[in-house]
Amino acid sequence: MSLQRIVKMTFEADRCQDFEEKFETIKDLIAGQEGCLGVRLLKEQTGSGVYFTYSEWESEADLNAYRKSDLFGEVWPTVKAWFKEKPEAWSTQLIN
Repeated sequence: MSLQRIVKMTFEADRCQDFEEKFETIKDLIAGQEGCLGVRLLKEQTGSGVYFTYSEWESEADLNAYRKSDLFGEVWPTVKAWFKEKPEAWSTQLIN
């Protein structure tokens, strides 16, 4: 059974475009990680700077391997500096 990971990130207004551009450059690299079944970016409609990443993984071990990867280690510190609020994350499983 796969695992879905939802991460909510709120960015400073002047960093939203930076984040969207960064995501565009890395989304295929994330999707290419072992066990990743896909990754998508969602944006809250009101323009409040709230974004969500939605990724699907074959297993929690695959997600954790990505979180320990060089790619994550390069991307996360850059993106983290742009946050307005502390991110929130959930690992979920599809019920129906």
